[in-house]
Amino acid sequence: MNRKVRLLYIPCFIFFVCGCAVGPDYQRPELDSPSTFRPAATDSRNLLTPQSLADIGWNELIEDEQLRGFIAEALTNSYDVKTAAARVLQAEALLRVARSQFLPSIFANGDLFTSRASEEGPSGVPAGMNPQHEYGDVHVAMSIYELDLWGRVRRANESARAQLLATAAAQDAVRQTLVTDVASTYLQLLKLDRDLEIGRQSLINRKASLALTTSREEGGVAAMQDIAQARILVLTAESSITDTLRQIEQTENAFCMLLGRNPGPVKRNGSLKDYPVRTEVPAGLPSALLERRPDLRVAEQQLIAANADIGQAKAAFFPQLTLTGFYGFQSVALNDLFTNPAQTWQFGPAVSLPLFTGGRLLGNYEYSKARFEEAVALYQKSVQDAFRDVSDSLIAYKRLRELRAQVEELTAAYRLAADLANTRYEGGVTSYLEVLYNEQELFNAELRLSRTQANELLSVIQLYRALGGGWTPVGNKAPSGE
Repeated sequence: MNRKVRLLYIPCFIFFVCGCAVGPDYQRPELDSPSTFRPAATDSRNLLTPQSLADIGWNELIEDEQLRGFIAEALTNSYDVKTAAARVLQAEALLRVARSQFLPSIFANGDLFTSRASEEGPSGVPAGMNPQHEYGDVHVAMSIYELDLWGRVRRANESARAQLLATAAAQDAVRQTLVTDVASTYLQLLKLDRDLEIGRQSLINRKASLALTTSREEGGVAAMQDIAQARILVLTAESSITDTLRQIEQTENAFCMLLGRNPGPVKRNGSLKDYPVRTEVPAGLPSALLERRPDLRVAEQQLIAANADIGQAKAAFFPQLTLTGFYGFQSVALNDLFTNPAQTWQFGPAVSLPLFTGGRLLGNYEYSKARFEEAVALYQKSVQDAFRDVSDSLIAYKRLRELRAQVEELTAAYRLAADLANTRYEGGVTSYLEVLYNEQELFNAELRLSRTQANELLSVIQLYRALGGGWTPVGNKAPSGE
């Protein structure tokens, strides 16, 4: 290549390296962060420990091997995860497009054709001249290349990179939500299995009670009203079983959708009452929440992108310096195409300065600043919502543990009352109405205990999610965007 052409890259390099970027550099806005998470009023644990429940992977939090397998299947097959992964690929491609503006676009072109003029046409062909001509053209051209004097291209890349990181964090949030939903739905299935077990056991007992009452009526000891009340208990248990089966089948369908399967039954082992409850749940430092929770990282990266957009809008007010050029060969004789006389080249800078745009540039600049202010408010609100989420989850975890112990005692009391009522009825001391009332209260108490046990387990899962855990297994890292 001609030495003069090579020298033209020197000023391009200088402008590229030394140009300044206009617009504000990003700084994290001030946040009103609490010194510690608010636990329940009577909780005396030290919550300022740097260790957090969210530091472990979901495969360590969950001890059930079958549930681990379900979560791994969901993370592989879920359409939500696949959609989020595709969005990350889109953001990566857009970042490559933005980065391409740092370098000029160079194209190679060539033409080779033969033409013949008509000898009988209106212009004719002079005598002795060949009416057939050949033409060749080969050149390398540089399209309009903007020198990034004011940092517009750099701000565009900063925005694109922030959007990529926001998309990657959103993908982490999808994984986190999926892990939480799979674990929560599985525990809901175990809770419904327990409800079904309670209903079927109650049905067996109530049918036996109905048979006893019928026998006593035939013996002249009991009244027909006692039989009617015993049938009420049997029908109540049967209707409860039917409704529980409906809930199980619908929940199984929802669970299959989380796994990326077609609706169908779900195999599960164990029972709710034997399911282990994690008792050690350190919350960690509130400041760590900003980096750990994917939704907060999404909000901050969107804030960074909005800040970079201000720089792009501000750079539009300044002069724009662009370069264009080409180098090649042209010849009407193909055998002379690549000779020195056939050389042709052109290079030149162009400067454009906006003088009047009808307020378009100013409007775009004000719009960018307003979007940034909106992003600041959304980020600050997201942080406050996250602190409340953790606090609510800590309170739920503690209070549900206390409530479960109380409901266990209450259920035991109702069971004793029901046994005594049945004994008193069989001894002819009381009417069957007392049995009806105590059996119904025992049934409701057992269902409430089942619900409380499930909610206690769910509170650990919800606290884990609130602290920012569950979005990736231990050993994996979020995409860096580089």
